[in-house]
Amino acid sequence: MVLGTSSGAGKSLMNAALCRVLLRRGEQPLPFKGQNMSNNAWVDPSGGEMAYSQALQAWAAGLEPECAMNPVLLKPQGDSTSELIHLGQAVGRARAETYYEEWFRPGWAAIRKGLTNLQTHHPGGRLVLEGAGSPVEVNLQRRDLTNLRLAQYLRARCLLVADIERGGVFAQIVGTLNLLRPVERPLIRGILINRFRGRQSLFDEGRRWLEEHTGVPVLGVMPWLDELFPPEDSLDLLERRGRKQGAEVDIAVVRVPSLSNFSDLDPLEAEPTVQLRWLSPGQELGRPDAVIIPGSKQTLRDLQDLKDSGLDTSLVRYVHEGGQLMGICGGMQMLGRELHDPEGREGPHNPDKVAGLDLLPLSTLFSSQKALLQRSSVAYWPTGSPRLSLEGFELHRGHTTPMEHCSNLCDNDALGWVRSVGTQGGLVVGTYLHGIFESGPWRRRWLNQLRDRRGLSLLSEDQPHHSRQRDALLDRLADAFERHVNLDPLLEGP
Repeated sequence: MVLGTSSGAGKSLMNAALCRVLLRRGEQPLPFKGQNMSNNAWVDPSGGEMAYSQALQAWAAGLEPECAMNPVLLKPQGDSTSELIHLGQAVGRARAETYYEEWFRPGWAAIRKGLTNLQTHHPGGRLVLEGAGSPVEVNLQRRDLTNLRLAQYLRARCLLVADIERGGVFAQIVGTLNLLRPVERPLIRGILINRFRGRQSLFDEGRRWLEEHTGVPVLGVMPWLDELFPPEDSLDLLERRGRKQGAEVDIAVVRVPSLSNFSDLDPLEAEPTVQLRWLSPGQELGRPDAVIIPGSKQTLRDLQDLKDSGLDTSLVRYVHEGGQLMGICGGMQMLGRELHDPEGREGPHNPDKVAGLDLLPLSTLFSSQKALLQRSSVAYWPTGSPRLSLEGFELHRGHTTPMEHCSNLCDNDALGWVRSVGTQGGLVVGTYLHGIFESGPWRRRWLNQLRDRRGLSLLSEDQPHHSRQRDALLDRLADAFERHVNLDPLLEGP
């Protein structure tokens, strides 16, 4: 089990690295996180919803993601409320102050069922568990669902990860170990120092001190990695601010307050000629080559935020002046003409009918039914030969229909629409397809029509699916892990 001294210590990527290393050694690792809180989600082949970080770990383990790997998922909705997913399906809403009273027993039952399902599907596999936050939040320990309760239940050997970049690494480690109960302390088999900058020999004295004062071996010191990896949560997203050398295309991404499924943008982040500029409502839009409004967990609330900040007016003006605007899932719903929420699915205080930005002639009706489907289709736009394939998934509440004619994005007439706006070449695109940029040829064709407008040379469309690039990144992560971490004490012994 991979535990961390705090949130953001790097548990998810270290778990992914461990999965890939075990796979290389001939084992079948089984990634598992009992409870996760994230709006960055994935849909498995059975239509089950799970956290994207566990999907990433599944790919590292050479497996197709399945919701049993993340049996409890909390999707924050604001106001201390979360949508609650058990074994891939929504089971209700949970409030922070009553969560453990109402959902502890059902959550633990879902976790045990997930373990059973995962081990049944993959007999002989080795569970590689991930904790959540810190394992020693003393006010929550007796109600812990996913850290030491699970470690004790499975007698897991635990690796404690600490992030030296944020400072105070000795206090992080010693404090965590001191707050463990006597029955829990033997579970910690090793310490991993993460995100170390500089020559590792500079930490030799620190390593000796930790081992002498804690009695726990330091199994490795992972360096600061320059590779760009998929983010785990919005905190990581905020840190992705660097300028790229040689970037030629500027794409503004609207960072709505209830942002979800921002992993959709990972393939664009990986394009060397593209600079993503994350834009919060209230900031100047400027004149980017394109604007993307990604998914939202609270579409109506985020739409109101665009209006309150005046960004809605800027976006409409941008399109009428020849700009290109794309909305994904909730972002597409905001671009429509009207949104209806008669059952209060988007929140109890919203009016039944809300005006969208009216850049696409669409009407969206929110209901209790949730679309959870993997999809494949043939793209009609951007035009070109040959027609290109698209793969991804739907994950949304709300049924959207055109109120007047607009062109279909692909051969599935419910997945997306395209419309020209104004007389200066403005274009608006909306889609329900998460993962649309993963298709290398389609992504490059879309980028090429942006480049053509600027008179830039065109890029090759002969590009693999982004999963190939992601797999190479995971291999490089595992290479670094194998060089810097001694796993033997974690994998051997009683």
